[in-house]
Amino acid sequence: MLLDGIKVVSFCHFLQGPAAVQYLADMGADAVKVEPIGGAHERHWSGANVFVEGVSGFFLCANRNNRSIAIDLKSPEGNEVARRLIAQADIVVENFRPGVFDKLGFTQAVLDDLNPSLIFASASGFGSSGPMAQKPGQDILVQARSGLMSVTGNPENAPTPVGFAVVDQHGAALLAMGILGALVRRLKTGKGTRVEGSLINAGIDLQGEALLNYFAGGFDRSVLKREVNLATWFHQAPYGVYPARDGHVVISLCETETLAQALESDDIRAVASLDSYTDRDEYARRINAATAKFSMAEIAERLDSHGIWWAPVKYYDELRSDPQLIHAQVFGKVDVRGRVIDIINHPNRYDGQVPGLRVLALELGEHTREILAELGYSESDVENMERSSAVLAAAERV
Repeated sequence: MLLDGIKVVSFCHFLQGPAAVQYLADMGADAVKVEPIGGAHERHWSGANVFVEGVSGFFLCANRNNRSIAIDLKSPEGNEVARRLIAQADIVVENFRPGVFDKLGFTQAVLDDLNPSLIFASASGFGSSGPMAQKPGQDILVQARSGLMSVTGNPENAPTPVGFAVVDQHGAALLAMGILGALVRRLKTGKGTRVEGSLINAGIDLQGEALLNYFAGGFDRSVLKREVNLATWFHQAPYGVYPARDGHVVISLCETETLAQALESDDIRAVASLDSYTDRDEYARRINAATAKFSMAEIAERLDSHGIWWAPVKYYDELRSDPQLIHAQVFGKVDVRGRVIDIINHPNRYDGQVPGLRVLALELGEHTREILAELGYSESDVENMERSSAVLAAAERV
């Protein structure tokens, strides 16, 4: 794989940090997840209370291809284990609140001394400095502060959050991108890099097109008002979601006359001379009335035959049977303590191949002994550290 021979040490929990490391691990990096003795947060909580044979769905979504070692970083022995890991790493990633990693003894000066060419990446909610640095960073909080929630909804119908942790996931991808850029630099020059990612920057980055248009256009928030069918405040009609008799469809930008022909609508044809942006609400109301008369199958045939870009609105329970997703091997299977579940595979393909699942640390400290042996600790050293609770190693499952 692309990152064979690259070692990543992850001091990460929640989603942004673990998901970033998972991208690297999927590409072949040897990723070691350092967890506290009680386990990372995502082992103990899951959305919708989903636990698969006792394993959190939250943990399963973002810790693929990571080995697990459990360490008490506040104990001298555990802290020394972490230092040995860092000394041998190519990349260290942490997403504690700013200043916490320093308090644990891992300041930039210490890291430079342990490993001068280290790539050290930090993920946070609002960055390592500034008036918001110590505020809690969470996806929905950043959706609110970045303006994302306000433009997904509109002033009349209330701000509307995206229905999943979109900022966390984008922040993870941006952090992984930055780490890979730093890795290229190190391979060329031998120089390490400090990489910083934050949720607030990720939330802003997601909205680059919309924000540029808003500022350059000199608008105020009244421009956000629009018919509920319209997807954004800055696209012309029909760009949005419309009803059918048995579902909903998305219709993209197209010529008014062409859409009127496809839907056999004189009402749409009658507004062909109007501006499809400034009069987008009137367009949307007329399109809504026209599409509501047809079934999904009828709309599909009509729009396809006129070359209009459209898509059916699908629900999660329809995705696993989608022919394109099946072809693209978007979903995979994994055995979790005897129960087989669906997982989401790595999003990219390399030489036509989907990166495989090499390891899944279902147990806290599943690889503690293995990793300590690689660091040069003897069996007696490991036993002593286990007895003092400096480390935790999972018992072998039968």
